[in-house]
Amino acid sequence: MLSVRAATVSASQPAIRCERISKIYETRDGGSVLALEALDLTVDNAEFVTVVGPSGCGKSTLLKLLAGLIPSTAGTMTLFGQPIVGPRRDIGMVFQAATLLAWRTVLQNIMLPADVLGLDRERARQRARDLVRMVGLSGFEDKYPGELSGGMQQRVALSRALLHDPALLLMDEPFGALDALTRESMNLELQRIWAEAGKTILLITHSITEAVFLGDRVAVMTSRPGRLAEVVPVSLPRPRSLDVTGTPAFGAIASHIRKLLNADGEAY
Repeated sequence: MLSVRAATVSASQPAIRCERISKIYETRDGGSVLALEALDLTVDNAEFVTVVGPSGCGKSTLLKLLAGLIPSTAGTMTLFGQPIVGPRRDIGMVFQAATLLAWRTVLQNIMLPADVLGLDRERARQRARDLVRMVGLSGFEDKYPGELSGGMQQRVALSRALLHDPALLLMDEPFGALDALTRESMNLELQRIWAEAGKTILLITHSITEAVFLGDRVAVMTSRPGRLAEVVPVSLPRPRSLDVTGTPAFGAIASHIRKLLNADGEAY
């Protein structure tokens, strides 16, 4: 059941604080897998942090823990000082697959959290229309998912995640299934939407270029059990155009992250 508590946003405390987080999965044969071990991470209010790491290092596990979908084995997690102990309405999630309901229109899909959380429908409908405009889907309110491109579907999924005005937005490889050109376009759109909405975002990606382009900082994880190898600051001015990816400063940051990953045994 969703918690009705909402985080009290304060500029004096971090949005996310993970302290010594560990997660052990039990296997069917009675064994166990240590997915995360003693992971520490802090994300400031309105900060955009991206996460990269080898396959199977626990990136998605970290997001599930922060979303309150699974419990940690050890350690503590807080959202603006409040413990994360289960699903809560002030956290939004966007997955790699848009997971839209085929029988609902764009506007109806965006309105889904209003139905689940029992929000005031008139206010939620107005916010949904505002979000449609913000993500550039005006005129598509009455279209169905099957009539949309992959990028447009992800814009709907992003709007749905923002409908209930969450304090934190978690994104699990949201553009991984898109073609390269659409992915670049969505990176630009997400940067714009983040700046406009002022949300705290934690985004997982396998793309170093995407991580550096979008992030204020890039959290680089080790292979399993997942730990933080380093949190790399991205001191590039915003807003960023795609041209920045060809600059020496961008290349130096990406190269450093690549070396961290290669040192851990996985080439990117």
